[in-house]
Amino acid sequence: MDRTELLRKISTFPLIASVLAEHLVSGDFRSIFKGQGIEADEVRHYERGDDVRTIDWNVSARFGTPYVKMYREEREMTVFLVLDCSASMYCGSTLMRRYDQGLLCASLIAFSGEKAGQRVGALFFDREITKVFLPRKGRVHIMAMISSALRMNPRVQGSDLRAALVGLGRFLKRRSLVVVISDFFSVHWEQELGNLCRKHDVIALRIEDPLDTVMAGMGLISLEDPETRITYQVPASFPGFSSAWSAWHEQKRSAWQRICRASGAGFMDISTAEDAPAKLIRFFGSRGISRRPRVL
Repeated sequence: MDRTELLRKISTFPLIASVLAEHLVSGDFRSIFKGQGIEADEVRHYERGDDVRTIDWNVSARFGTPYVKMYREEREMTVFLVLDCSASMYCGSTLMRRYDQGLLCASLIAFSGEKAGQRVGALFFDREITKVFLPRKGRVHIMAMISSALRMNPRVQGSDLRAALVGLGRFLKRRSLVVVISDFFSVHWEQELGNLCRKHDVIALRIEDPLDTVMAGMGLISLEDPETRITYQVPASFPGFSSAWSAWHEQKRSAWQRICRASGAGFMDISTAEDAPAKLIRFFGSRGISRRPRVL
């Protein structure tokens, strides 16, 4: 999909962002943390039944009797987008490439955060971190991120999701809603995802292509590895090959889901053939009903 068509789609997102914005801030983000999501406001004497984790030890030591912190909800949170710009994201069996769908998802979430009055930031990566937008408010900031993403092209071979998550963890100190958008065709990122989940509310969006699951009846076709540029001739019409192809992708998908569950991340698969706004609204709406990670 060319830039003009992507911009045409993205231009409609501010009109529908209010629906997703409501789910974005009314889901389970606020209830997970007592930190930046919930801010200490004042103290009072400790009473039986109070959570000992809320004791303010400095004040208690000063007055010789236990005091607990009183909290108020902080209306602002940070929404941070991590977008994979590696070569494998720039391929697809339809007019919509993985990167196109990933950018549409990122844009809608960014506009929703802006609509809700939240700060929004972004990190783009391939084999290394290529661009970082520190969290800010405002439509101008959102459009600057989208414009930069539209100009992105893979510069080197390979994808290093681990390096992106490590870098994000080093400078993102404020507890945030982090949305990682990738095909997850990378290695050794599992531990870093878990580390990030311990400090932030993390959602993983895995971008799929219809060819990942269905290849039967296509005859002899050529497939090119976008990272190495090696081309393979594959007998897609052979039942044994097409079933093995689908089974391999399903195995990768199931393993990815297990990793997300174990890490505590919310997760969702989305195909390039699916309607991104509709699926994102359903997903974030479900998070307001249940705090358990879901996949649609």
